[in-house]
Amino acid sequence: MIFGTPLGVLFLLGDIMLDSVLPNKHLTAEQQDVFNEILDFCHTNLKNNTKGLFQLNGDAGTGKSVILTQLFLNIESDSKQDSTDNYFLVNHPELLKVYQDNAGDFSELRKNRFLRPTTFINRMNKDNKTADVVVIDEAHLLLSEADRYNNFEQHNQLEEIIKLAKVVVIVYDERQVLKLKSYWSQHVIDNLVTRFKLQYKLETLRVQMRMQAPRSVINWINDLTKSLKLDPIDSKKVEYLDGSNQNYDFRIYQDAEKMYRQLCHDNDKYTKSRIVATADYPSTLDGKKHYVNEGDFHLPWDQYNYDRVTWAQKDSTINEIGSIYTVQGFDLNYVAVIIGPSVEYAGDGRIRINTNAYEDQEAFKKRHENDIDNIDEAKKTIILNSINVLLKRGVRGVYVYFHDSRIYDYLKES
Repeated sequence: MIFGTPLGVLFLLGDIMLDSVLPNKHLTAEQQDVFNEILDFCHTNLKNNTKGLFQLNGDAGTGKSVILTQLFLNIESDSKQDSTDNYFLVNHPELLKVYQDNAGDFSELRKNRFLRPTTFINRMNKDNKTADVVVIDEAHLLLSEADRYNNFEQHNQLEEIIKLAKVVVIVYDERQVLKLKSYWSQHVIDNLVTRFKLQYKLETLRVQMRMQAPRSVINWINDLTKSLKLDPIDSKKVEYLDGSNQNYDFRIYQDAEKMYRQLCHDNDKYTKSRIVATADYPSTLDGKKHYVNEGDFHLPWDQYNYDRVTWAQKDSTINEIGSIYTVQGFDLNYVAVIIGPSVEYAGDGRIRINTNAYEDQEAFKKRHENDIDNIDEAKKTIILNSINVLLKRGVRGVYVYFHDSRIYDYLKES
């Protein structure tokens, strides 16, 4: 384990965040095989006039969105000849901005085909229309119960979309479910397949494409967020994902302010580096600034972003704390992660989750559907999911600070 000193430096060119969802990005061999399979699935079901659901699973950073955007470009390119009516949905306002902006660079794409799920459902029902192919990025963000605040009156967004489309393609990661009102399990999807008698296929991407990191770092994050284990890392015995001798900058910090200063240095040199935190610090949408305080460290949370430019792309946001809602789905060069009071040292090299310390009341808003056996365990899963997503934003490196100093002390001694 390296504490406050780098494992190494990588050089990366271009706008990482936009490049990760460009429709013409080069596909790996694994991604190309899956792309071909999905495209064939869409064509077969449209030709046979059968309803189908293709589910693409994969951890954060495995390239699910890359495949989906290229798939939609291909489908829309053929839509004039095939006379198909197709839509791209994402329940994430910051990502939607990127997709709509990218659409302007491709003559085959139309911005009005990129929508939030509720907008699509309500519009199609109002016009008494159905679509041919609907692709859904970040399907784990779909609502799985009614939410009148967001103008969704039915019970399950995926179910409503299936009703309104011939073929639905979703990318799904159960480890990125972040709210009780969008709580998903494979069992729910399997039931929809049975009820609607859908043609169904499932594929899973396994190769990590975002983080140019050694397996030891990926395993460390997975053990922390799956098994609540704190694994030591021997920096002299790392095995790199691509088999090269490139290094990944992974550090555990005792001081959040020192971590932030290093991140600012990285941002000056490489750009696109941001500090983020778990939702363990007070914040409300009242137009006022709310701060994350850890020792000498003092910065405000991100503000609601009314601009067309996404939060993660704005230069000024190096002076704010990003949340799970502003960075999910985005690539960063470096990410610094503050893990707050909801994560406590449990002793013997393990952590425990204190759900009472989590400040994101929207995430734990009472669920009306009585379909979760253990609500407390579901809340713990949501917190661990958010940590997993935050830790997997960094292409070049990730820095970590724990509010509970006993975690740092254990790691340094191990």
